[in-house]
Amino acid sequence: MDIKNMKNYLYWLFCQFELITCSYLMEPWEKVLFYTFNITMLLMVLYTAYIYVPIHISTAFQFCLHILGNQHENAVSIVK
Repeated sequence: MDIKNMKNYLYWLFCQFELITCSYLMEPWEKVLFYTFNITMLLMVLYTAYIYVPIHISTAFQFCLHILGNQHENAVSIVK
């Protein structure tokens, strides 16, 4: 895909976004507020997923290992 087609495709996607959200009817200052809010929410969701999803996956994996009987030894019990 060359640059011109990519540019046209991205423009088409942006037009679809404006049609779906009806933001093409907004005034410029309203668009700024709307896009700022949407970008902020997207960044917060991505940050939260980056921080918490690995923790939850690790906890679920440890729980499954515990259920299956393959318990991970605690460092304190090894020292005793």
